[in-house]
Amino acid sequence: MGPIDPQSLPTQSLEWGAIKWFVAPGHTPGAVMALGEVVLLPGKGHERHNHPESEEILYILAGEGEQMVADGAPFPVRAGDVIFIPTAIFHSTINTGWAPLRLLAIYNPGGPEEGLRELPDFREVPPGQNPGWARS
Repeated sequence: MGPIDPQSLPTQSLEWGAIKWFVAPGHTPGAVMALGEVVLLPGKGHERHNHPESEEILYILAGEGEQMVADGAPFPVRAGDVIFIPTAIFHSTINTGWAPLRLLAIYNPGGPEEGLRELPDFREVPPGQNPGWARS
């Protein structure tokens, strides 16, 4: 198996940003975990939610934001920060900066990435196409 080409994969687009799942049980043979890059638009974020059957690790690549875990007080996050979210714990990630907040999301086991398809603002952009960004 060689490297995975991100351009060969679809992009999930939502009102708050976009996600590209590089590895996921639904499309990577033998995968149990899921790994994707998330881009949160300025002032937007993935509001309070949980993953009842998966733990999650977030690794902040760029930008600045605010993270909430276990309904606790939100705390600032920036490039290089790692956040562990235990199974079923409520959490949220909000971009507080002017630039996109980029992060890696890892689910163990994978599966929660499929739940995004049920959100009313979910759109899937085919491989090789860009989701585009709209001005507010």
